[in-house]
Amino acid sequence: QVQLVESGGGSVQVGGSLRLSCAASEYTLRNKCIAWFRQAPGKEREGVATIESEGQTRYADAGKGRFTISKDNAKNTVYLQMNALKPEDTATYYCAARTWCGRTPFTLGGGDFNDWGQGTQVTVSS
Repeated sequence: QVQLVESGGGSVQVGGSLRLSCAASEYTLRNKCIAWFRQAPGKEREGVATIESEGQTRYADAGKGRFTISKDNAKNTVYLQMNALKPEDTATYYCAARTWCGRTPFTLGGGDFNDWGQGTQVTVSS
């Protein structure tokens, strides 16, 4: 089974930054659509950003303006740089993979993504 592993979460103050990483052990991320989702307690999972195998990126409302998704094919890792963090960014962040991102990758809240990591917690305090 494919295993995605997130890291980089933690506790920061409002306005701080974090960079999350998503690594895969069983396949090459460069050939996949990789997405970041997040889920806060009591809320539905929501999309944050996606990156296609060729590098095209797309952002959901949750990720626009302050977050940047990128990847390093040599390291087989996808990143989510999060700046100017707010308390409402507090959530567990997950990376997920499927073959193609498509034009509406966030519609089903990740329900159509095949592989998932275990998540990494991000807590933003004021």
